[in-house]
Order: sequence, then structure tokens, then C-alpha cells
Amino acid sequence: MIMKLKISKKNIGFTLVETLVAISILSLSIVATFTAVQNGLQNSLIAKDQTTAFYLAQEAMEFIKNKRDNNALYTINGGLPVHGWLYGLSDAVTDPCRFGKICKIDVTVNSPNDVLYVGNYVNDSSWDQSSFLNQSSTSLFGYTSGWNPTIFKREIKFREIVTNKEVEVTIRMSWTSRWGVKSFLATETLFNRQ
Repeated sequence: MIMKLKISKKNIGFTLVETLVAISILSLSIVATFTAVQNGLQNSLIAKDQTTAFYLAQEAMEFIKNKRDNNALYTINGGLPVHGWLYGLSDAVTDPCRFGKICKIDVTVNSPNDVLYVGNYVNDSSWDQSSFLNQSSTSLFGYTSGWNPTIFKREIKFREIVTNKEVEVTIRMSWTSRWGVKSFLATETLFNRQ
């Protein structure tokens, strides 16, 4: 007796075309996942650099305000009248950040020379004259040789708005990463409190 085997469609496996389509869909989903993770890591590194740059700009602005306030206290406590509200910053012809010059500030140096002259300001293209900030093993940023070099530059410019009453302080932060050169300007107006 001859037996006939009946094969139902339930017992048939995947065809080669179905298998290739399934593998390509799976591959695309894996590639998309890896791309999303890579973009997330890149964005977090960019955000880390931006955050550091913003804090370095804020540090310089706070240093300038502190110097202005100390000058006011010096005058209030009977200091010499030559000690103006921008003394040590942009008060005298010899001050490093005199109007029309770009300077750099090292907040880690505690001496009368804590504001350092960089160069004459001519136009916006003359930014980027400063050297890179260095970082200590305790995460301080300054220009001390022997510290680890960083990717950040910080430059400051004073512009007089009202003589002996109001100045505009502009801080330019720039940094170079593998995604190119980034920069921003932070501007604040300071008033004479004396």
C-alpha cells in the first residue's frame, strides 16, 4: 500500500527572501540604535564643553565685579581718590584692560598683576589673541605653566558707555573640539557704585 503524506502550509519554513528581509530589518534597527547612542554621546560631550565655557565666562565676570566692588570699598574706607572704580582693570592708561584693548584674566593669581594684557583691539577679527587656559590637578583654570593645557580661550574687552559711570564688559569664550571651533560672547553692563 502506498501512503501519501500530506504537507500542510503550517509545516513549511521561511523562504530565503523572507529571511533576507527579516535580517535587513533587524540590521537597520541595530544601526539606528547605535547611531542614536553615538549622537547622544556626541551631544553630551558638546554640552560638557559649553557648560565649562559658560562657567569660565561667569568666573571672569564675577572676578571683574569683585574687583569693582573692592575698589568701591577702598574708596569708602578712606582710600586715595586715585583709586577709581575700575582700578586695576580699565581705569588708567597703564591698566591692562584699558578701553580699546583685549585682555585675559587669571583669577588664580593673587597679586596686583592678576589682570594680564593681551593686545590692542582693532575690530572683531582681532579676537583670538589670547593663549589657551591651563587646568590644575585640582580643576582650577588659569595661565600657570606646568598645568595641563585645555581647549578653552577667554578674552575680555571693556567699552566705556558713560564716562566714569558705566562700562560694557564683553567676554569671549572660544574652544576647539573635534567638531570644530565654537565661541560665544557674554556681555554685561557695569555701573560705578562709588
